[in-house]
Amino acid sequence: MERDTAAETALELLVHGVGGTTPAAMLDDPRTVRVSGDDTAAVYRRAADVDAEKRPDDYRGKPVPEAYVWCNLTSGNGSRALWLLLLPFMVVNLAHWMRPDAHRRTRTVRAYGLLVRLAGLSLTVLLVAAACEVALDLTAWQCAGTHACAEGRSWLGFLAVDAHGHGGWWSQPGRRLALAAAVPTALTALLWYLSHRTWSAYESQQPLPHQPDPDEAPTTALGRPGFWYGRRLVARLRAAHTAAGLLTVAAAVGTSAARFDRESGGPALLDVLGRLLDGALVVGAVIVIWVVCRRGRSEHKIDRTLDRTLVRRLPAAALTLLVLTFLYAGWSRPEWRSHGRLPGDATFGGIVLVQGALIVALALVAHAIHRRARDSRAALRGLGGPATAMLACALGGVMSGGVAQRVADWLDGPGTPGADRTFAGPPVLLSWQASVIPPLLVAVAVVCAILAVRTLRLKRIEAATLPTEYPGEPEDAARTSRIAGTRARAALTDQAPMIIGVVSAVTLFLGAGALVGAWATHQVPGRAAQGAPDIVEGAAQTAQAMGSWLIGLGFILFVTWGRRAYRDASARRTIGILWDVGTFWPRAAHPFAPPCYAERAVPDLTWRMATWTRTTGGRLVLSGHSQGSVLAAAAAWQLHPTVRRRVALLTYGSPLERLYGRWFPAHFGREALTALHRQVDCWRNLYRKTDPIGGPVRLPGESGPQVDHPPLKDPLAYGRTEQHPLPAAILGHSDYQADPVFAEERARLLARLRPEVPAPRPDGEAPEAAESAGSQGSSGRSAS
Repeated sequence: MERDTAAETALELLVHGVGGTTPAAMLDDPRTVRVSGDDTAAVYRRAADVDAEKRPDDYRGKPVPEAYVWCNLTSGNGSRALWLLLLPFMVVNLAHWMRPDAHRRTRTVRAYGLLVRLAGLSLTVLLVAAACEVALDLTAWQCAGTHACAEGRSWLGFLAVDAHGHGGWWSQPGRRLALAAAVPTALTALLWYLSHRTWSAYESQQPLPHQPDPDEAPTTALGRPGFWYGRRLVARLRAAHTAAGLLTVAAAVGTSAARFDRESGGPALLDVLGRLLDGALVVGAVIVIWVVCRRGRSEHKIDRTLDRTLVRRLPAAALTLLVLTFLYAGWSRPEWRSHGRLPGDATFGGIVLVQGALIVALALVAHAIHRRARDSRAALRGLGGPATAMLACALGGVMSGGVAQRVADWLDGPGTPGADRTFAGPPVLLSWQASVIPPLLVAVAVVCAILAVRTLRLKRIEAATLPTEYPGEPEDAARTSRIAGTRARAALTDQAPMIIGVVSAVTLFLGAGALVGAWATHQVPGRAAQGAPDIVEGAAQTAQAMGSWLIGLGFILFVTWGRRAYRDASARRTIGILWDVGTFWPRAAHPFAPPCYAERAVPDLTWRMATWTRTTGGRLVLSGHSQGSVLAAAAAWQLHPTVRRRVALLTYGSPLERLYGRWFPAHFGREALTALHRQVDCWRNLYRKTDPIGGPVRLPGESGPQVDHPPLKDPLAYGRTEQHPLPAAILGHSDYQADPVFAEERARLLARLRPEVPAPRPDGEAPEAAESAGSQGSSGRSAS
């Protein structure tokens, strides 16, 4: 009898959006109680609603509100701000999920994923190589090996040589390199530790046991049982990337010593050992690439297997090889002197060349997929993934080049690295890459100017039509301008593909030019242009100076922003918003990317909905704002079809189509969202023209008006009225609950959902049998 009365209860499960909030704010009550969960993510109720299921008469005509609070998954403590340093890894991981809808073209999908994983591996090598450049080349090799540079730096005293090139035990180049290699080795260990810690907390969360329905195949990969359980893949990729980092350090230390042994004609034993270590490095690199290429994600089932032998032995073998390399490099070589740059200067050029080839191949594969799908709403005609991967590589280059440039400037004092014979400075390619930043900024400025003109034109159009939306009110030019300007600026979100496309294309073109220039001249741009016409020489010198300054400034701002976020809660909240959007997706291409909060949040929501409906048999409205609507949709796809038909979906300020549908068409495309509309009992979406994030779902045919409510008025009143005696605020992306339409649409969803509620099944009866009478079937008509 208790279950019969509980079945009359309705539940509204609220899921907040980007930036997070508090349970008190979501439930509009300072007295809240955690009913399930922990300090990281939990479900809350008002204190008065804890036993609501036992008092159904008190909740007739209104739902019991519950709040799922997940903000601590992304922006909880100050240390999360340090994840800004992992931004290139996060961006390349996003590229994995941006492929066009392949329509079961398995081989093409695998090729796309393989190329993105290789691009991610190249970023790991680039980051560790940058640390090697700073610690080994600039500090241990160049500065400690040059008396003029090391003089006055007491912390380099035991490594430095005197004016005659002699020094103590540690002053030999091989020993200096082995000791300085502790820095990139520690960086690799830190990345492994962060990935392992978050892997245990995120990827190891157990999803809801899946009961497949033979009559309904998932229309999107997000409905597959193993989609939110990437424990095996992340562990395998973490082992491969850790080994790649250690092998990069070993190559930076060992190849220099091996090259000296070959050229100097020293002891044959050292020459043989050097060749053996070089061969071992090649074998290790091949194994790492094979592990990365071997297999991708397993989504069709919950794969709880771990490749323990691989996960443990591959990093251990790479670490053993690194230690042997240290011993080999530390062997006494009294005649060895360090001069110029560290051998292996072409490493950065090789990485850039590989990255460019991978991006081009990825673009070809993505174009081939899109040509079959022909999704008109897909960003950049299906090339969003390659463009984003290009930006990830560019970010990695800027960060690595910025560190090297600033350290070189600091070590060289008043001199100019690379411009004199005292201090060679960083590799020539890094100077060329810095020099392309000014022309890139010019291209960005042109795009911004075009967008500004379009925005002003749209503002005039909105201002002309705005009075018709508020008839009978006296016109206020300033008020009209503010509202029209807000709408025009909100529309800039739809221009993001243009910005990213132009920046990526220009970056690829300029990066190729920088690589050719560095390899053809072997000189920094200013020197390479000497003897050219004055305008060319002046432009080259200006670009080199400005580029070096800008790349250093950018990196300093990047670091200081992260430090400020560590101390300032408001800045930390802003960074948390970036992470909320960027880390929704599982780590499929890079194990060192910030962890996927959805691998905890989606199982949380799925478990809560499934257990509550099974226990009570009641009605449930899943109410999601902004990013919360994306989590709500992902959780609904994970439900068993019979449970999904008990759920009504209310989304507001939702980026489901505007952002996710366009940039991630394989998972949130029109076909997937149309299927979600059919599979839940009913769905209603609210949005405003002033909202820069949320927008309509845009389903085709009759489904469109069934899901999308017409744009809400914002502001609610143009001027002063009896209901709004003070000027109404322009709400934009916030406070959707303040609009009366919100309560009306929620009530209509509940009213529609009521007759559809299946009768509670007797104990022991199969769920499918109990649900068949009350199921929705395939009609899927939403409240209108």
